[in-house]
Amino acid sequence: MTTPSRVVITGASDGLGAALARHYAARGATLGLIARREDHLRALADSLGVPTAVYPLDVRDGAAIAAAAADFIGRFGVPDVVIANAGVSAGNLTEVADDVETCQWIFDVNVLGMVKTFQPFVDPMRAAGRGTLAGIASVAGIRGLPGSGAYCASKSAAITYLESLRVELRGSGLSVVTVCPGYVRTAMTARNPYAMPFILEPDDAARRIARAIDARRRHAVIPWPMAIVAKLLRLLPGAVHDRVFAGAKRKPGRRELGL
Repeated sequence: MTTPSRVVITGASDGLGAALARHYAARGATLGLIARREDHLRALADSLGVPTAVYPLDVRDGAAIAAAAADFIGRFGVPDVVIANAGVSAGNLTEVADDVETCQWIFDVNVLGMVKTFQPFVDPMRAAGRGTLAGIASVAGIRGLPGSGAYCASKSAAITYLESLRVELRGSGLSVVTVCPGYVRTAMTARNPYAMPFILEPDDAARRIARAIDARRRHAVIPWPMAIVAKLLRLLPGAVHDRVFAGAKRKPGRRELGL
């Protein structure tokens, strides 16, 4: 297993992103950390003990990401791994007018934010003939759940986008890894009002995700018991799916979460 020398991570200020930063720092990687909260990013960077560039920005801002990519490459070289981890989640209902904006927000961050993260790195990495683009999707992208239409659809779109990107880059030397975690104990899941089987601590999830990235797996569901659940969900007939999940508890909306 070759240790990546340079790793860029979005959504790095807390939760899974911060855990990924800690994991790669422990392996001696030079890091580029991207997130909106500068104070959290700088505190994390100060704790890592490796060369770390901090980029406080919103992944919806493509120009800002392009500038960060140019700065990182200029200072440290082309990254070995870029992890598009930034994501948001909130419940939504189609009949609620305010939730149209919620849907826009979720898609802008979870899908377009991933595209904007990868875009400025593709040509330099292709020119170098190496590297891995890893996108953090979710098992929530496998089947639609009531009250979570925007989130499930955004993760489904991310999965399909990453598959398309992988095929586009075939033969270039670049790998594209789709990571579909189950539940990870973070602020994002803290207020979910339903059972979360096989939930992982962030540092454990980060180790497993890094192994999938190291192995350049095309599609990794983490942890492995959730992969079995995912396969069963894919096979579940629509009528059965609808009946089973119709009464499921709903994820809190954006206002309830204070977002």
